[in-house]
Amino acid sequence: QVRLVESGGGLVQPGGSLRLSCVASGSIFRIFAMGWYRQAPGKQRELVAAVDDGGSINYADSVKGRFTISKDNAENTMYLQMTSLKPEDTAVYYCNADLKRTLWLPRVPYWGQGTQVTVSS
Repeated sequence: QVRLVESGGGLVQPGGSLRLSCVASGSIFRIFAMGWYRQAPGKQRELVAAVDDGGSINYADSVKGRFTISKDNAENTMYLQMTSLKPEDTAVYYCNADLKRTLWLPRVPYWGQGTQVTVSS
């Protein structure tokens, strides 16, 4: 069993900052990539930022220069430092991990339950 647990969401004023965390636990052989996605009401889920096991990072254009993704491989933990937050960043933020549970099982994406980020004055 694999579990992804996000934390760090909340209410923040425009221009403020938040730091999200995601911890992957359980039977994990190898994590190939981890990422943050978000879904605002009435919109499709979209990629915010992702990092692979080689350290390559990808950001959505809308968050470049404001958000920073990082990962602690030893702890299977991923972070998203969000600064200069805007009302349009309001969404449920989901953690995703692309991983294998054992050498012989296929690579499968797992999702966390999501954490709400609300940017409002």
